[in-house]
Amino acid sequence: MKNIVFQHWTGNGRGWDTALRALSPHRSTAMQADFTYGEIARGAGRGLRRMVALLNGRPVAMAQIVGRKGVWSCARALVICGALQPPDHRRVLRGLAREVPGVLLAMPEEPVSGRGLVPLITPRHQAIWALEADEPALRAGLQGKWRNRLGRAEREIAQVRPARDPAWILAQEASQQVLRGYRSLPPGFVLAWQAVAGSKGVLTLEAMGCGEAPLAGVVVLLHGDSATYHAGWSGPEGRETGAHNLLLWRAALALRARGVRWFDLGDVNSERGAGLMHFKLGTGARVRELGPTLWSLPG
Repeated sequence: MKNIVFQHWTGNGRGWDTALRALSPHRSTAMQADFTYGEIARGAGRGLRRMVALLNGRPVAMAQIVGRKGVWSCARALVICGALQPPDHRRVLRGLAREVPGVLLAMPEEPVSGRGLVPLITPRHQAIWALEADEPALRAGLQGKWRNRLGRAEREIAQVRPARDPAWILAQEASQQVLRGYRSLPPGFVLAWQAVAGSKGVLTLEAMGCGEAPLAGVVVLLHGDSATYHAGWSGPEGRETGAHNLLLWRAALALRARGVRWFDLGDVNSERGAGLMHFKLGTGARVRELGPTLWSLPG
């Protein structure tokens, strides 16, 4: 039987993020696996464990686990080497459960099941936009209606510029959450991310019309060679002119210029409506099925 052993990570943030990319060079890594995310959790008083799984002395998996009151979470924060076989994914999860002093809840990046893994919530699906192609190819990959909306926005919107302060976007998005009945990370999370990752860890853009007030805005968090759409808002004029299409397109180009290879646009499940799902997939993003949220029993 393969002997998988676990060690605590003792290196720095740069080493952690470099090791993550080396472990899984051909797919995106989630924001929750990034060193910055763990430091924010630690700063908020959460327990934090960074673990490396070794097989024959070589890393085959890395996990960032956040805990509170005996419940530990590894939600999208487990990165597994592509060479590791699916039955061993279960062994890694059950082995991680031995390493925490309490209950381990996990949401792996791909479906996994088997003895000792108790599913609690059905799998979610993420829209991942690959940005490695050149600009003409990226534009050709847009769906027709999406590309037409983008063209209209390019003609009618006066300017897209960096937002000096993301606070107004976050405040509008918080009000939008109340109106539409969904929840996200608190506004302070972006400020904490910027404080740990630096100014280059956050991309904020706003679309301007003829007046002084922005029509729309977006906030994107960068982590390694991946990025995550964090928040966005469009007013009535912004929705009419397709401002969000333009902002997302400009964000993708800016990310690509910074070396980002994958843009995580968020989940495409139906709670917030089919329209949002179609908008995300209109970019040419592919759907990735995650594993279920599960309770991992110690192996």
